[in-house]
Amino acid sequence: MSADPSPLAAVAWPVHTDRLAIRPATPADAEATWRYRRLEVVNRWLTRAPETFEAYRVQFEEPASLAKTLVVELDGVVVGDLMVAVEDAWAQAEVAEHARGVQAELGWSLHPDYAGRGYATEAVRELLRICFADLRLRRVTANCFAANEPSWRLMERLGMRRELYTVRESLHRTDGWLDGMGYALLADEWGEHSRR
Repeated sequence: MSADPSPLAAVAWPVHTDRLAIRPATPADAEATWRYRRLEVVNRWLTRAPETFEAYRVQFEEPASLAKTLVVELDGVVVGDLMVAVEDAWAQAEVAEHARGVQAELGWSLHPDYAGRGYATEAVRELLRICFADLRLRRVTANCFAANEPSWRLMERLGMRRELYTVRESLHRTDGWLDGMGYALLADEWGEHSRR
């Protein structure tokens, strides 16, 4: 018996915005994403920062990792990547079946050469549309270190609500214990925000 297909398989790929194309990552995207993910300005905020391309490639090509990774292209060049980890919501046992696969944790990274031009905003705005319109999720979340101001400002720009501020709860690989932040958005909130 094979595993359930990725929820992202339900989307008609690639998805296009005004300037960008978004599609599921393939093993062939490892080198293109490594080019910017290896840079300190990017990887200082990422969950993992392998020191070699080979270590990165192994991690990138893990089936569970590929199943939730999208790449962002500008004129055919990979300029960023997105993560959509569809998950179950917490629920009491009697209603747990209704909470399966109804929300997602999101993440993103962008090549710094393309920063400051609105590409991250455009890509994550489309990611929200994919989550709510195509995948029919009810809620999305995203987390970051409080010091990662570009990330939390992006969340706020897109209408996400700060739900959590933690004090020295998040352990950074070089900076020690840092404050963390958590944001969320519900489908009905996105509908209201996207009509503005």
